[in-house]
This record gives sequence, C-alpha cells and structure tokens, in this order.
Amino acid sequence: MIATIREFFNQFIEPGTRQGEAAGDHGLQVATVALLLEMMRMDDRITDAERAATANALREQFHLDTAQLDTLMTLAEEEARAASGYYQFTSLINASCGAQQKVRIIENMWQIALADGHLDAHESHLMRKIANLLYVGHADYIAAKQRARQAAGVPPAM
Repeated sequence: MIATIREFFNQFIEPGTRQGEAAGDHGLQVATVALLLEMMRMDDRITDAERAATANALREQFHLDTAQLDTLMTLAEEEARAASGYYQFTSLINASCGAQQKVRIIENMWQIALADGHLDAHESHLMRKIANLLYVGHADYIAAKQRARQAAGVPPAM
C-alpha cells in the first residue's frame, strides 16, 4: 500500500509542492473518495449513473484527469476495505476542510445517492451519520440535499 501511495505522489504530485502539503491533500482526497465510494455501495447495486456522479464530483472538486482519478479511486477502495469505520476519513476531513467544503462533500454524497433515481433507507442513514461526523448542521444538510435533488432532476417526494 505504501509503495502504491508513493508511486501516486511521484507520478501525479507537482515536483514543487511541499511533501507535507501534498500528503495532506492526498489524504483528504482519499478520505473524500472513500466516503463517496461507500455511498455508491450502500444500496448493494452500483449503477453507471452513480459511477458517473462520483467521477464528476471528484473531477470538479480536485481537478483530476482520468489517470489520477482511476488511481485515487483504487487507493480509496483499498483504504475503505481496510477501515473499521468512517471516523478515520471524517476526522481527516474535519481537520482539513472548512464548513463550506464539508457541505460540498455532503452534497456530492447526495448526488451519488440520488443518481439512480432511488433513495434507499441505507443511503439516508449513511448521509445522516456522515453529516453528523462532519458537524454539518441540519439546515446545511437539507440545503445540500435539495441542491443535489434539483441537479439530478429528482422530485421532492424522496
């Protein structure tokens, strides 16, 4: 795993970037992707729409090209499998992100949950749990859900 992460840094991180800063950015990316992947897997069926929503969210948030995105998703998948819970990811996000960035992560998770046009009870539960761990207030949580719902074209009945 360490060799894979080191290879990611050598291949994709700009040479002029300080190592500590690059490691922090990379950790934040892995943590965010791990949460998005968990949302994709929450209803036991991963659709092409969910995959596309995840890729679009990551490209927009981290400005990654296709190779970087693929590598990051692979690393995050490995980390998520090895994780015993969500705290290791949410604590890194809490330490690295401001309130607006955390709301954006919640909105991205809502977009993935709503991408298949169906909101599963497990998806709702995960959303509430992650929002609480990220200290996202209820008003911001609901506003993020509404923005994601509008972007996905999902009616408000969900």
